[in-house]
Amino acid sequence: MKRIISLLVTIVAVLTAAQAQKIAILSDIHVTPGNANEGKLREAVAEINASDAEAVMLTGDLTNEGSDAQLQNVKNIMDGICKPLYVIPGNHENNWSQSACKTFNDLWGDDRFVFEIGNLVVIGMNCGPFMKMGDGHIKQEDLLWLDKTLAERATAGKKVLSVNHYPILDDLDNYRDYIAVLQKYPVILHQNGHYHRWRQYESYGVNGLMVRALDMGKGNYGYSLLHVDLERGWIYAYNKELGKEPELKYIYRAESHFDQIDNTQPEQMLPAGFTVTRVYADNASIFTRLGLDRDNIYLGNSLGLLKALDKHTGAVKWEYKTDAMLFSRPAVDKKYVVLPTADKRLVWIDKASGKEAYSHQAEGAYVADGVVADGVLYQGGYKTFQAWDIKHHRLLWHFDDIGNYCQAAPVVDGKDVIFGAWDTNLRSLDKKSGKLRWQWNNGVNANLYSPGNVVPVVTADKVVIVAPDRVTTAIDRSNGALMWREKNENKVRESLGRSADGRVAYAKTMDGTLVAMSTEGDKYRLLWTVDLGFGYEHAPCIVLEHKGVVYAGSRRGMLAAVDAATHQLMFTYKMGSSEVNGFEVDEQGDVYCSLIEGTVYRITHR
Repeated sequence: MKRIISLLVTIVAVLTAAQAQKIAILSDIHVTPGNANEGKLREAVAEINASDAEAVMLTGDLTNEGSDAQLQNVKNIMDGICKPLYVIPGNHENNWSQSACKTFNDLWGDDRFVFEIGNLVVIGMNCGPFMKMGDGHIKQEDLLWLDKTLAERATAGKKVLSVNHYPILDDLDNYRDYIAVLQKYPVILHQNGHYHRWRQYESYGVNGLMVRALDMGKGNYGYSLLHVDLERGWIYAYNKELGKEPELKYIYRAESHFDQIDNTQPEQMLPAGFTVTRVYADNASIFTRLGLDRDNIYLGNSLGLLKALDKHTGAVKWEYKTDAMLFSRPAVDKKYVVLPTADKRLVWIDKASGKEAYSHQAEGAYVADGVVADGVLYQGGYKTFQAWDIKHHRLLWHFDDIGNYCQAAPVVDGKDVIFGAWDTNLRSLDKKSGKLRWQWNNGVNANLYSPGNVVPVVTADKVVIVAPDRVTTAIDRSNGALMWREKNENKVRESLGRSADGRVAYAKTMDGTLVAMSTEGDKYRLLWTVDLGFGYEHAPCIVLEHKGVVYAGSRRGMLAAVDAATHQLMFTYKMGSSEVNGFEVDEQGDVYCSLIEGTVYRITHR
């Protein structure tokens, strides 16, 4: 490993570590009330308080499910730290958050930090993934903040320590953009956790340090120590097992030697009749699908802004500000856009003016996509599902026997509303009354295997789903009885769609294959498969068939188009580096999608 100095060569330098600036690092503590880690965290806090550490960092995965109760419990324990404390979330706070990531910010003030100890500038930020399965991602606004903050703080004579939960490797979809900013400044080290093990690495010349988890197994509980001696130019990383003396793991030179990043993109060709056009690029990240009408595109971003864009020019017509990141697709009706927010509201916004017309205060955050049918909004929430008369802002009915939050859009068909939730259950409700018709689960008592983020394929007699249990399941639409379950080598997950005639269900697998299955009959029947060229894949982006073309989106900004008749891959097109959120079709027959990195694309097929 270049520029990382061996212990034997630098043994003399170790003796000078007493002059270093000292930081204690807790990472991947995974505390839930009453578990073993909770007690060990209290021991770690006591040890750190008695040490000569000048600051403490908690760098992600504080909890297991990011619930409000789990976060508050960790906050209560960490309030016992008597030294400056700096905290960022990890994937377990971002991916399954009861509050859509808001409670973390409410408790700790922000999901990023910067501080200085002498001539050392320490800067850390959140990296997702945000409220769905995906790679790590640095929000667009955080990249801008990183650049601006280091430009102000990393003045002559100062060095920079970068901090994140993920390594600056392929784990982050936009890690090259991240490194491009870091390379503008004297960054001597990037510290991360996530993998529950020690590791030293290098990415485009930036030295990386992966640190231990609180629990390393076999009774080994502890934390990490970082000693930065800028006067002599050395960095020391120590393993600190509870009750034992620190063990030196790695030594780095406190200097920067960066390698050039090549972000050149090859020219891309499309078949005749297809165009792919970037309509808009935001200065924040976009986690929502898009709402569409004849003239406008509606999206929510990570700054909590709902935006109305002119579909033809991409110009912003108006904005509406909320108090938290947005994750739900704006629901579009004739006069209003109804926005489900993570600050626990349903907001009616006049489409013409962008002004708020009505607001409903809810008990929990909204992250689900709603569906508008005949002037009624069918909307999932936290432990609730509701039907609203949009025109009159009137709640028609609500179903509250749900153990966790709803996320994916429901299917409204005939007399039924069918949806999943992160409480292990798929449900069918009566469209008129909201009464439960049936509910089904896979028999596994684990929320993380729930059909919580899949839009079901619904036919006249059955409901087909895929879920994190990696099984395709068909359920009798009339009574919720199991018809068949197929666990195959393709490893389906949460990405599903249907043919225009409903006779075929499409699933995207974790090896980047599109699987076409028959929805007819009482047994599983595989029709055909095609390799999409995505490689390893887990984005829960829906699959769309439109005008005889099947569209799929990847975790890394790839669009694939398959001929539904010939089953041949027509083309792939790289739109960006981050996850495709989903596809929508407008009144003119064009297909639109958004990417997490903050871009909106139109796909035209004539």
